Amino acid sequence: IRDWSVTGVQTCALPIPRAKRAIYISLIGAPSQLETFDYKPGLRARFKEDLKDWLAGQGERLTGMTSGQTAFPLAPSIFDFAQHGRSGAWVSELLPWTAKMVDDLCIVRSMQTDAINHEPANQLIYTGSMQNGKASLGSWLSYGLGSLNEDLPAFVVLHAKHSSPVSNVQAISARLWGAGFLPGRHAGVSFRAQGDPVLYLNDAPGIPRELRRTMLDGLEELNRRSYSALGDPEIQTRTQQYEMAFRMQASIPELADLTREPESTFVLYGEEARVRGTFASSALMARRLVERGVRFVQIFHRGWDQHGSLPRDIVSQCKDVDQACYGLVQDLKQRGLLDDTLVIWGGEFGRTVYCQGTLTETNYGRDHHPRCFSLWLAGGGIKAGTVYGETDEMSYNVVRDPVHVRDLHATLLHLLGLDHERLSFKFQGLDQRLTGVVPAHVVKGVLA
Repeated sequence: IRDWSVTGVQTCALPIPRAKRAIYISLIGAPSQLETFDYKPGLRARFKEDLKDWLAGQGERLTGMTSGQTAFPLAPSIFDFAQHGRSGAWVSELLPWTAKMVDDLCIVRSMQTDAINHEPANQLIYTGSMQNGKASLGSWLSYGLGSLNEDLPAFVVLHAKHSSPVSNVQAISARLWGAGFLPGRHAGVSFRAQGDPVLYLNDAPGIPRELRRTMLDGLEELNRRSYSALGDPEIQTRTQQYEMAFRMQASIPELADLTREPESTFVLYGEEARVRGTFASSALMARRLVERGVRFVQIFHRGWDQHGSLPRDIVSQCKDVDQACYGLVQDLKQRGLLDDTLVIWGGEFGRTVYCQGTLTETNYGRDHHPRCFSLWLAGGGIKAGTVYGETDEMSYNVVRDPVHVRDLHATLLHLLGLDHERLSFKFQGLDQRLTGVVPAHVVKGVLA
C-alpha cells in the first residue's frame, strides 16, 4: 500500500514500478508499418493487384481521400528488409541504426486503434479519448506520480523540426499535452525549438533577482487571499507556476548549455544534435531532461503523413530520427538510466496496403489504416529483444496478440507503478480514467 495523499491519487495496492520516467517519441502523421517493421515479402508478386472486391469483404472503412478511387492497387514496399539481432527481427533498410539495437527493443507489430483520421487518432493515443477536454498521458503521470525535481516541470514537450521541405505536415494542438480536467499544473510545458527554450528567462532591465523575489512573495499573498475568498484551484496553480518560472530562470540556461557535452555525444546522436530544433537535438535534450528529474518528455516529430510520394518522403523522415533514436537509447543505457526509463516510438495508426493515387514501380502513397500498426518500446520493465504480435499477409488485420491503444496505456501505467483502473480523477460526477470505461489490459507479453 502506498500513500498517494501528496498527489491526490486514491490509496490502493499498486504494481511495483519498473520505470520512474518516460520519453515518448511521437511521429505525427503515422509512419507506414509496411516500410518499417512489418515485412511482407509475398506482396511483391502481387504488384498492382486490384483489392477492391477483397476490401469490400473486409468491411474496409475508407477516408474521403480514397473513397472515390475506382481501383485499389496493391502496393508492395520497394524497400528491402533484413533480420537483425538475436531476435531475428525484420527491420527496413530505412532504419539501419535502429536495426543495430533491436536487442534493446520490443517491437510491437499488432497495435490497433479506433480512429481513421489524424486528430481523433492523436487524441486517442495521447489522451485516451477521441473527445476534446481529456487529460493527456503526460499530465496523468504528473498527477499520479508527482515530480522528481523542484526546478523543472514534471512534463516537458519538445517540437522537433523535420528536414524535408515537401513533407505533408499535420497540425497538432496543445490538447495533446494539456491537463484537461486535471489541475493546470500537470499540463505539459512546451519548449521552443529556436532561441531560449522558454520566453523571458532574464528579468527585465533594472529588476534585480531580490526584487523579483519580493514581487512574487507579494503576489503570492494576494493569490492566497483570493483563494481563501473564492476557493478556485486555478489560483493555486497560477501561484505554483509563478514559482516554477522563477526557478526555471536558473535551471533552464544550464539545461540548454550543450558546451559541456563531450564530442562523443555528437558522434553518438549525429552532428545534427548541435542544431537547435532538430530531432537529434531534441533527443539529446530529452536525455538531459530525464537526467535532471523530469518525469515525462514527449518529442513531436511531424511530416509522416505520406498519401503520395511515400518512397521520397519516408527516406528523409527516417533519416531525421534513426541515428538519434539509437543514440538516445544507447546514451540512457551507458548512463544507467535505461533500466528505469521507458522509451516509446510510434505514430497514431498504420497505413494501407493499397495505393492512394497513381501506382508505379517506384512511387506510391498510402492512406490511413487503423486496424494495425507498429511501434517499439525500450527500457524499464520491457522484454528486450522481442517481437510481439503478428498481422496477416497483407498487413491488414492483426492475427496474433492484438494490442489496442488502451492496452498500451494500461501497460505504460503498470510499468510506472500505477493501476489504470484506480488512477482516477472525479470530474462532472464521473471517476475519469486515462483508459476510460472500455476494458483495457496490461500486455504481459511485452514485460520482462
